[in-house]
Amino acid sequence: MIRKMLSSRRAAGASALTVVALAAALAATPAASATSADGDNPPPPPGSSPVCAFYDGDGLTVYGERGDRVSQVQCMLANRHYLPWSALDGTFGPQTLLAVQRFQADNPPLVPDGLVTPVTWSALWHAGPTRTTPLP
Repeated sequence: MIRKMLSSRRAAGASALTVVALAAALAATPAASATSADGDNPPPPPGSSPVCAFYDGDGLTVYGERGDRVSQVQCMLANRHYLPWSALDGTFGPQTLLAVQRFQADNPPLVPDGLVTPVTWSALWHAGPTRTTPLP
């Protein structure tokens, strides 16, 4: 009976140590080295803010939409100085449309149509902070 209790306690202690070691390993892994869920859409480049964690994909995103895709576009535009941080509201409205068009115009061969297509997503993911002129 005593052996069984000691064996059970040892197993529980080993399990607890395994959990602690796993948690420590995960905590030590930089978030930027995490692989993207979408192999064609790599993680944001250095200089991007880690707060852009709403959406990881390249689905068409257009004026009038709401949600995580829009929040991701807005966050990346804010990181690249095309949109003020105060404009992040998850709604693709006039201010976001203008920011997308400005980003597209500054990044040829993108067409400044305001549609966030897979090509625009890719440009957003790969661009660093680029806009140097002040926002209106």
